[in-house]
Amino acid sequence: MARISGVSAEEAIRRIHAAGLDSFAGAGAELLPERPRKAIAPLKESGERWLEIMEIAHNLGVESTSTMLMGTGETNAERIEHLRMIRDVQDRTGGFRAFIPYTYQPENNHLKGQTQATVFEYLRMIAIARLFLDNVAHIQGSWLTVGKEAGQLALHYGADDLGSVMLEENVVSSAGARHRSNRMELLHLIRSAGRVPAQRATTYEHLVVHDDPANDPVDDHVVSHLSSTAIEGGTAHPELTVIQAS
Repeated sequence: MARISGVSAEEAIRRIHAAGLDSFAGAGAELLPERPRKAIAPLKESGERWLEIMEIAHNLGVESTSTMLMGTGETNAERIEHLRMIRDVQDRTGGFRAFIPYTYQPENNHLKGQTQATVFEYLRMIAIARLFLDNVAHIQGSWLTVGKEAGQLALHYGADDLGSVMLEENVVSSAGARHRSNRMELLHLIRSAGRVPAQRATTYEHLVVHDDPANDPVDDHVVSHLSSTAIEGGTAHPELTVIQAS
């Protein structure tokens, strides 16, 4: 956006912030250290540049999340270096709301899943991140990539967030993730892990706290969908029809 508009990254973020943007997603972090990043995403900006953009945004009042892709051949040392790079920026800005590690999915890409992270490695990373990133308030478990059972376990390893029921997801589902859920199921997963379920805003304010099961919603209309590209010949929402505006 900045390049096309002929302005600096700071000016571009300033403009979209003034237009109403109040947060960034942490997508694109992948792996921040140079060697694994060049191996899996040679055309992307460097990890240092990704962090620079995030730091600019944080200083302009636009907070974000941070992510990490696990299981593409990176070493344990490189995983820790990824955490360190995030932690150093967080020490200066305090702008990362959450850290979200997720696992590589092997379909429809050139890496072929030869070094996928195990569930044990994933849960260990959740625990390490909760200790190492003591300056990041929230750790999110990725049930979408590791499955609902592992997502639930993540709540015992340091995660305090299970993400959301996504109305449509087009990245990891296209790469092989087939996990789906609905609102009532997530409430059950969280409660049966001994936690109190709550619906939050992107900025982590509680919108609804489900502290009494008797007041839980009784329908499961809010259901996650696979991406349209993950279903051959189909769409993510085959039940929806286009209604002409009157």
